[in-house]
Amino acid sequence: MKRRWTVTNETDHGRTPATHGSRIDAYVDRYAARATGMVASEIRALFAVASRPEVVSLAGGMPYVTALPLDVVGELVADLVNRRGPEALQYGSGQGDPALREQICEVMRMEGIDAGADDVVVTVGSQQALDLITRIFVDPGDIVLAEGPSYVGALGTFSAYQAKVVHIAMDDQGLIPESLAQTIYALQASGQRIKFLYTIPTFQNPAGVTLNLVRRRQVLEICQKAGILVVEDNPYGMLGFDGEPLRALRADDPDGVVYLGSFSKTLAPGFRVGWALAPHAIRQKLVLAMESAVLSHSTFTQLAVGQYLATQPWREQIKTFRELYRERRDALLGALETLMPEGCTWTKPAGGFFVWMTLPEGLNSKAMLPQAVDKRVAFVPGTGFYADGSGSRHMRLSYCYPQPDRIREGVRRLAGVIEEELRTVEMFGTRSRGGHSGVDTPGPDLA
Repeated sequence: MKRRWTVTNETDHGRTPATHGSRIDAYVDRYAARATGMVASEIRALFAVASRPEVVSLAGGMPYVTALPLDVVGELVADLVNRRGPEALQYGSGQGDPALREQICEVMRMEGIDAGADDVVVTVGSQQALDLITRIFVDPGDIVLAEGPSYVGALGTFSAYQAKVVHIAMDDQGLIPESLAQTIYALQASGQRIKFLYTIPTFQNPAGVTLNLVRRRQVLEICQKAGILVVEDNPYGMLGFDGEPLRALRADDPDGVVYLGSFSKTLAPGFRVGWALAPHAIRQKLVLAMESAVLSHSTFTQLAVGQYLATQPWREQIKTFRELYRERRDALLGALETLMPEGCTWTKPAGGFFVWMTLPEGLNSKAMLPQAVDKRVAFVPGTGFYADGSGSRHMRLSYCYPQPDRIREGVRRLAGVIEEELRTVEMFGTRSRGGHSGVDTPGPDLA
């Protein structure tokens, strides 16, 4: 005989029906504290509209995977299943396929990194590597230093683990070492715990700027002296438009830098293969955290990437991507120079995917977005790249995905929106700032 159970809440006055949170979410009072800030912003709803084909999206950070030899990739995958199917479709190591880890070390040598495969941990894109690093280092209330502006996906991760993000000022040459040193001194003097500096030193997302070689040495020296770990995120380092890849921070400080890499931009994000290169003790913790999260990464995608690296001219493919993105960068910069109203300024990236634009005084990019989408053009407001929701005069423009003609048309539409906003400000005063309720997370196609 089955026993029927009912759930009630005990009170001093007897039994009352159990509460189930709100009518919208029955579990609202049961989530962990760290889930409180995990909410979709209003930007997500707008980008559902912005993904329609009639909208020119200057928002998305999606690589142009159509430039890959897709027939060759298809044959490679089919061959993998035919020859190594039982292995490829089985569980694998929590640290990652040993052969792929050796190949990753070969890729990193292009940036001056001399590393052993034993200290590489393969992850589900570099985003998971960032999550694992944050998980093993950050307690609620700990400080994470990050460039201002910073990658929206990183800010979402730090928020999820209840870190306090303190932004370090940047200029056209990247993170400003003096600002870093002053911030570290002030925080340590007040007794606050800094767990690490998160930085994208090369073709930064969202600003597009690159930390110069002199500053790279200065940043490492400042962090070494203060005893602060550096987390170097480098998804765009191979996609420079002028010369060879820059020397990575990790190349000059193997013990003080955790390096995050990814094949999402140089091969395809659909494989979801990234990695972390870490000092040995940290590597051990990363493997344990990786195994607790997913047991093991996809053996199939690891072997597919490994076979691509072993059999295809991947360096030549990266050159193809570089030239393609250079053409689109030039189309965006040329259109901005020709069409943007006076008072707008922007960065001039030497690689990567993004331009960071500053609007004239009185304009608010987040408040402008609905009007822009209505005019069939999309961008990412600058507020998404600051933990405190500042950055309202800025926007990120991406040139990686649209064709050059579409980029120019998108800029024409955007310039019209900005001119209309300027007329509104001139007539009625400063545009409404709009609210902010936490870290904006537009979604993976816009990261």
